[in-house]
Amino acid sequence: MKNKIKEQIQTGKLRVGDRVPSEKELTEEFHVSQITTKNALTGLAEEGIVERIKGKGTFVCDSNLTTSMSPPNKSKGLIGIILPNMKTKIEQEFVNYIEKYVSRNGYNLIIKITRESQFEEADAIEMFRKMEVKGMIIFPTEKETYNDAVLRLSLDKFPFVLIDRYMENILTYSVTSENEVGTFDGISYLLNKGHKNIGLISPIITNTVTNERSKGFENAFLKRRTTINKNLWLLLRFNEIYPNITPKLIREFLLSKPEVTAVFTMNAELALYTHLAISSLNKVTCREIELLTFDPPGITGVSFIKQDIAECSKKTVGLLLEQIEGIYNPKRIYVPVKLKLGEDMELLDTLLT
Repeated sequence: MKNKIKEQIQTGKLRVGDRVPSEKELTEEFHVSQITTKNALTGLAEEGIVERIKGKGTFVCDSNLTTSMSPPNKSKGLIGIILPNMKTKIEQEFVNYIEKYVSRNGYNLIIKITRESQFEEADAIEMFRKMEVKGMIIFPTEKETYNDAVLRLSLDKFPFVLIDRYMENILTYSVTSENEVGTFDGISYLLNKGHKNIGLISPIITNTVTNERSKGFENAFLKRRTTINKNLWLLLRFNEIYPNITPKLIREFLLSKPEVTAVFTMNAELALYTHLAISSLNKVTCREIELLTFDPPGITGVSFIKQDIAECSKKTVGLLLEQIEGIYNPKRIYVPVKLKLGEDMELLDTLLT
């Protein structure tokens, strides 16, 4: 049994970080007793080949078996990743997980930040092609039109995957979270709590992410046959989204909309600015406004919609490797999200303190 698991690790069927089948699963797969499988896993753990984590399972460790698979200095080549920015924890998590899965498959990752500039995005694509990267992972800039350089990659069938956003009506590989479903669930939650006048704070709606999330917002009202008031929507231009500008704009907006009792923000950055505005407003008016956002804002008690960054990253790298290996079958993958309620986190904080 131990040798069979070692063989799976040596051949690459099981890689570092992968979960090893449970004792029950191994018992059924190899038709042996559960004592045999338990002893095998215990022995592998003692040799440092696997790690057993209570309540989670058994996972492959970095050991002589895994390092012997591919020499440490040998790489299959470079993969480029292009991001608009690295301002939030979400972008940092994406880079962390993508690097993990790229490295696990024998490639090295190189990063370029465009700062939401299509010119920088085009330059990054050209630079990566000159460097002969094997493929690219691209977070497209938040603009109304597609970048010609990205379209050229598609026409050339160069291996690349769009992540977080995609190009409508253009056949490409892409991975994105279930933005519409997640927002629908979040707004439905607020409506079920009795909120009727729900504000929306968003960048101007120019890409698939903001478009899908705004649709989810609208559909929650439509399903309940409740009137939606888009006068309660604050759409910010990109040059208005800065720490010294945005909280003031949001505060002024909320002052002008006294009927608003809850606010949904498109992302964690806007949630932070909105929280500042609400806190400032509350000192003057004692007005309570509930906040809900996409992605964890790091604020105790604030509900949010959580993306599965690890799964998005894993799917993205998988689709890229598929193309690098010569398969071309463009597809769009949606990864489920979860609504995390602020009340639950407040209770958890209370239990931990």
